[in-house]
Amino acid sequence: MTGNYSDLKGRTAVVTGGSRGIGAQTARALAAQGVSVCVVGRDEQALAGVVAEITAAGGAAMAAVADVTDAGALDGVRGAVAERFGPVDVLAAFAGGQGFPVPTAELTEQRWREVLESDLTSVFLTVQAFLPAMLERGSGSILTMSSAAGRQPSGANLAYGVANAGVVMLTRHLATELGPRGIRVNCLAPSAILTERVGSRMPEEVQAKVAATHPLGRLGVPQDVASAALFLASDAAGWLTGLTVDVAGGRITN
Repeated sequence: MTGNYSDLKGRTAVVTGGSRGIGAQTARALAAQGVSVCVVGRDEQALAGVVAEITAAGGAAMAAVADVTDAGALDGVRGAVAERFGPVDVLAAFAGGQGFPVPTAELTEQRWREVLESDLTSVFLTVQAFLPAMLERGSGSILTMSSAAGRQPSGANLAYGVANAGVVMLTRHLATELGPRGIRVNCLAPSAILTERVGSRMPEEVQAKVAATHPLGRLGVPQDVASAALFLASDAAGWLTGLTVDVAGGRITN
């Protein structure tokens, strides 16, 4: 369940990485608050399913198939959203997730570049696409997605950790730069979220062991992150910017 953020009603949001997992759940949560949502991803069928769920529940949503490492594709999304729903109030740059473990000695240059593109450059390009309109209006809430792997060394591959640490600094830099222009920028850093992908790859006995390493004694679920995203997007967080929130079941970094 999520709280009631009535100030979000009537606003417009774009959620990248919206076809499944955290992005899809965040899109549903925003729509349940009366936000018109554009879900962005590469899987057309999965996006259509998320939109169908939202509209069946009485919400307003559209899908945009796009590669978020392609600035031209993001420009197309921006135009489509403006035509359908109007200016964007909430931007959730949540695409990414290339943390599959690879020993650094075996991490190829190509893979390094791919991970930085998908998990860091994509955030920059997404913000760049939607920022001019926010600046013109003097308002907006931008949410970025990092990871516990970007907060401290982990079992994820080196490129993923570096990219997600970069997202944290990107967030802090933007918050400082854009605060005087009326735009807030905050970051979410989840740990051990039981998405569809994680559930399919992590055996139950491993899930139990990972859950035990968190003070709250369980894995997170996409709704945990979506609830934090709702708060940060809303006026309830109007005095908060530049934060990285560890949605991590008590595994807090210094």
